[in-house]
Amino acid sequence: MNNLCVAHRGFSGKAPENTRAAIQMAMDEPFVHWMEIDVQLTRDGVPVVIHDFSVDRTTTGRGKVKDLTWQEIRRMDAGQWKGRQFKGEQVPSLDEVLQMVKGRLKLNIELKTSGDMYPGLEEAVLERIRAYHMLPDVVLTSFEPKALIKAKELEPEVRTGLIIDAHPRNLISRLKQMKCSFLSIGYSHLDAAFAAELMRNGITPMAWTVDDAKSMRTLAKMSPDIMICTNRPDTWGQIFIQKIAPKVPFWRRKWRF
Repeated sequence: MNNLCVAHRGFSGKAPENTRAAIQMAMDEPFVHWMEIDVQLTRDGVPVVIHDFSVDRTTTGRGKVKDLTWQEIRRMDAGQWKGRQFKGEQVPSLDEVLQMVKGRLKLNIELKTSGDMYPGLEEAVLERIRAYHMLPDVVLTSFEPKALIKAKELEPEVRTGLIIDAHPRNLISRLKQMKCSFLSIGYSHLDAAFAAELMRNGITPMAWTVDDAKSMRTLAKMSPDIMICTNRPDTWGQIFIQKIAPKVPFWRRKWRF
């Protein structure tokens, strides 16, 4: 059992999601190999790491991310909603996250968009990834096929993956048409046969969002190639920590797709 653990928005089960505190907490776990984050653009074009299209739920501010400047978002508290100990946490920029994880974790970066909400999002994200020389260490994912196609047009070498909470019959053919080598799928839609079919076609599956031990064990039994995305890396660790080989240095790890 050597499924890769993906920390969903960092260690969001304990820390405020998509903040530096959650990212650091995820990095502190030796069995976390990957992290999933969400990226949007501010009004002045800065890629920021936040999930909702609005800042209302996870910050002390109000409004839509696309209508706010970087400095306006920066002044908001993004931590105290999760607990007093996180007061003062800020919404990080993509730059800050890349600086934190470079050489330590690989990233699943969700392009958080719908339709034409964020013109230039793909360019802005790819520019920052290239600036940190992290193209081999990321996969760009999205619910929005247009964003994935655009990203591939801009950078043919970037790995891309569709996010979906369904299993339509033509899914693999759609992924091939979009040149995706990754599938982020709601875990209830995965079974052993489908996981094997994906791998035969050069597509790595990631199951989301899996927080209970029973579901994690079920997925692990299906295939060791299913990446497990979770808000609770500690639960994953309780199951797998005794069965993992000694941690392999980052520079010796290989992609599995």
